[in-house]
Amino acid sequence: MRHNLLPDGRYDEARGDRESAYQGRYEVRDRHIDYWDDTGFTADGEFNDDVLHHAGMILYRKE
Repeated sequence: MRHNLLPDGRYDEARGDRESAYQGRYEVRDRHIDYWDDTGFTADGEFNDDVLHHAGMILYRKE
């Protein structure tokens, strides 16, 4: 899985071999992130330092 958080408030998520599997908008407030997928799905997560905890997954910033 890959989340690409774009500077314009949009995101692009890849899953397995599916590039751009999900796209939508996001908003970060303090350590909390909310997602609104273009299909109507919603999700959220929390940042702990540079680590994102999202939907039972832990995502690390790519260097």
